[in-house]
Amino acid sequence: MKLKELRQRPIVELEQLLKENREKLRQSRFDLTAGKLKNVKIIANTRKEIARILTLIKETALKNEIK
Repeated sequence: MKLKELRQRPIVELEQLLKENREKLRQSRFDLTAGKLKNVKIIANTRKEIARILTLIKETALKNEIK
């Protein structure tokens, strides 16, 4: 998901997305060790997505703190 799309979402939805991506990462790691995962880039992309979401949550928290 693009950063513009993520910025438009409320914090509650971002936290839900974070939870889903963490589960996806966990499942991908299990699939990798089991030999089921063909595209290993999924793991790196999911980690980057998690980092984006965490950054946006932190940014929003800091903006609210300043106000």
